[in-house]
Amino acid sequence: MPTANPTTDPERIVDVAVLGAGVVGISTAYALARRGRQVALIERGQGPALGASFANGAQLSYAYTDAMAAPALWKQLPGMLLGRDAAFRTRASADPHYWRWGLAFLRNATAHRLERNTLATLALALESRAAMAELLARHPIAFDHTAPGKLHVYYDAAALPKARAMIAAKYQFGVRQNVLTPAQAIAIEPALIAARDMAFVVHSPEEEVGDPFKFSSQLLHLLCAEYGVEPYFDVAVHGLHRTPEGWHLQAANGLHLRAKKIALCAGIDSHGLLRQLGIRSPLMAVKGYSFTAPCGAQAPAASITDTARKLVFCKLGNSIRVAGLADLNHWDSTPDPQRFAQLLAMAQASLPQAAEYAQVASPWAGLRPVTPHSSPVIARAQPGLVLNIGHGMLGWTLAMGSGERAARLVLHAP
Repeated sequence: MPTANPTTDPERIVDVAVLGAGVVGISTAYALARRGRQVALIERGQGPALGASFANGAQLSYAYTDAMAAPALWKQLPGMLLGRDAAFRTRASADPHYWRWGLAFLRNATAHRLERNTLATLALALESRAAMAELLARHPIAFDHTAPGKLHVYYDAAALPKARAMIAAKYQFGVRQNVLTPAQAIAIEPALIAARDMAFVVHSPEEEVGDPFKFSSQLLHLLCAEYGVEPYFDVAVHGLHRTPEGWHLQAANGLHLRAKKIALCAGIDSHGLLRQLGIRSPLMAVKGYSFTAPCGAQAPAASITDTARKLVFCKLGNSIRVAGLADLNHWDSTPDPQRFAQLLAMAQASLPQAAEYAQVASPWAGLRPVTPHSSPVIARAQPGLVLNIGHGMLGWTLAMGSGERAARLVLHAP
């Protein structure tokens, strides 16, 4: 896709510059452009959705929005700090930001805050589902989108009361979830016959899946062709300055752009941009991994989450996407071969015939921008600057609803 030239008219001012062309940024650009705003979409990568949106778990988890910080975290903490927890690790740092964020994260690890944070995110997820349905009714783009439902597999019977309590809390929002016995779960999804020692399963029959990279690419093409959005790729913004007319953006390659307002949707890169502006960042990088492989002999049709190993299995077309691991305070997206090997071994132990594991594609890693409360920050930070950041593991799920909320703020805030 051609990139616009920001130096063509130095006096021109666009209505809104959206920083970040991941799934959140592109959804925000759509929400603004369909309301008649002139939008410039600015991305440091060479194309759309090449960061955390590229190969994430692909689940549209509209019903399962449970926050990361939970009471069970306190038991896991020693293993996380000492590297004994295969799924969730943290790297200590002398950076005050690490300690401020970590303490805020632990303060959210109570039963009351877990429910509050989960339900706050759930409300946004349901808005996102409605916005996605509206988009697809207007523009039926293709991105391997299906609604196969999701099965959360639990291996500890002691977790059942808490699972039932969360299901009851979500029921008031109209969310349908059911607790199944292992036999009932296998009847719905025969691939689970390979999951040993299941205690119970939570079934969310309305959950959806889709390829976020294909979605972002298709939606961007639509935005350029029908809504006049101007994409600027390979543009690393290193300077943001307020002017009487709005904002002046400077890029590392010498390009300049002026905008009346900015919507910051740059994922983990938002952390550095906020620091430039003297705004304390709420973000922590949590590195996750994935791989995509051909379907195996017992590939699940439904989306599967292994709660013990913190893995997701998602069928996309003729392939299976497997995603997992959470490495907190890791800011480099380069895949670690040892961690990838762990992900592969865990997936094989969980569902040994779900994928053709000998034909796994290249390992992928991405940096999830996580807040201490696991809900995104969608707020006005300065005059003409709206934040749409901190979506963590649910960026794909929350993108469309977040774009709608951010667009309303951009349009109505000074």
